[in-house]
Amino acid sequence: MTSQISDTPPRRAGARQWIGLAFLLLPTMLLTADLGVLWLATPPLSADLEPTSTELLWINDIYGFVIAGLLVLTGNLGDRFGRRRVLLIGAAAFTVASVVAAYAPNPLVLIGGRALLGVAGAAIMPATLALISHMFTSERQRARAIAMWVTALSAGIAVGPVISGVMLEHFWWGSVFLLGVPVMAAALIVTPLTVPEHANRDAKKLDFISMPLLLLTLLPLVLAIKYFGEHGLALWTVLPLVAGAVFGAVFVARQRRIDNPLLELSLFGQRTFTAALLLLFVGLAAMNGVEYVVPQYLQLVSGVPSAETGWLMVLPAVGLVIGSQATPLLTRRVRPAYVIAGGALIAVIGFVVLTTLPSDGSGVAIAAVGTTVMMAGLAPITVLGTGIAVGAAPPAKAGQAAAVGQTSYELGLAFGIAATGSVMAAVYRGHVSDSAPAGVSKDVVAEAANNYSGGVAVAERVPGELGSALADVVRSGLTSGLHTAAVVSACLSVLLCGLSVWLLRNVPVTGAEESAADDEHHDDKGHDDKGHDDKRHDGERHDDDVLAEQHVRTTSSSTGV
Repeated sequence: MTSQISDTPPRRAGARQWIGLAFLLLPTMLLTADLGVLWLATPPLSADLEPTSTELLWINDIYGFVIAGLLVLTGNLGDRFGRRRVLLIGAAAFTVASVVAAYAPNPLVLIGGRALLGVAGAAIMPATLALISHMFTSERQRARAIAMWVTALSAGIAVGPVISGVMLEHFWWGSVFLLGVPVMAAALIVTPLTVPEHANRDAKKLDFISMPLLLLTLLPLVLAIKYFGEHGLALWTVLPLVAGAVFGAVFVARQRRIDNPLLELSLFGQRTFTAALLLLFVGLAAMNGVEYVVPQYLQLVSGVPSAETGWLMVLPAVGLVIGSQATPLLTRRVRPAYVIAGGALIAVIGFVVLTTLPSDGSGVAIAAVGTTVMMAGLAPITVLGTGIAVGAAPPAKAGQAAAVGQTSYELGLAFGIAATGSVMAAVYRGHVSDSAPAGVSKDVVAEAANNYSGGVAVAERVPGELGSALADVVRSGLTSGLHTAAVVSACLSVLLCGLSVWLLRNVPVTGAEESAADDEHHDDKGHDDKGHDDKRHDGERHDDDVLAEQHVRTTSSSTGV
């Protein structure tokens, strides 16, 4: 990959750079861990704060939507005002937001705290990668450092539920948010001592009007999806859609008119670029919609304790890692379109397994196996989609393409919760309302129906056999909702399979591109056979690092990495 980081000759990193890297990886890992900790904390949180189904969905996915909406802006802010400065501001904001979320007295305060966490996360994510690329000027060391950055993201997904489960065994639900306080405090102290500041003096002047226009385009669409899931098609479902379309038209018109657009619309003229973004969105939406629900099934239906649920959720993370590691090997001989399509079909198998989950509490193994297969199958799109998008863009616009790619990635994750979560809430609500025991008051039934994560707690307040019967109805409703979510995600995976073959079938295998590049280099430079073989061997040896580096470039957010 061509480096745009420094004009000085590459130098090997020393102890200071590696210590600085450690304190850049910790906040990075925390960003993904903060998603997993909330999955396990949802049941006790719901029992305490009693949010509605819509409020609960906002609590879970406002974090991802805010990150997605702000990545482009925060990347540009880092370019202009200094990446370390933006990182430290983000770390300080993350600390404050963690405390706000931990002690939130009601759902609205918690939603606000999660939104602030998203703002902080959007500042931290592109800044860490940009600083890593600036600190490590040796190509090999930089590839290794970036691979460690990718590992930190995956480790956060795996470690988050485990730590959360342990915390919930001993403390209240808000304690899971306080995990970020010591991590960010350490980063605030050590980062200024070990990580140099870096900014791009040639960065364009920011257009601060475009950013709210982009948010006002995205958030009304999310609101419409959530409202539809709770109330069906109504006036308040259509109005946000219209508002989002109007703001979107204004945003597009402004990007075409100004000299420093927040989003280069010409990028979308590249078919492969647009196709990669679409596939990323669809694939990540399919993945996260069910991944968010399974921990609640394990706790509320199967009665698995929080700590054990956390350990069980490590299995899907392992499936994701295995699928991610296998993808670069497969794409040396098979076109990316067919690797993505094959993985999507494997994911469909996992979703089908999840549709067989019983409501009697005996589905722990089925849930673990189905989720693990699904994660392994959708791994190729997470690895390949971003690299294809960036590779399809002109080199001068690689940073812009990276930001848009990561935005599509984050939007897909958040949209998965919003869409499938809304459908699941609607199915659950209808099931509980129609099947509740006749002797339970309408107010109690309505309370249980409007909060699928807190329905069991509501049923436990009803004495005697009526309470037990209502709890059975709630568990059955949760299972039916999960079945529906799995069907929706399976349909998205089938769509991913078809679109990848249709839109990406001309993208060549990785090995063919590298072989051609090596042959051209050999002819131009006139190396002898031994030199050529050594170079080819070295290139093959670092294929995984190169692909990982291409993948994480999506988070550079116009940093020029």
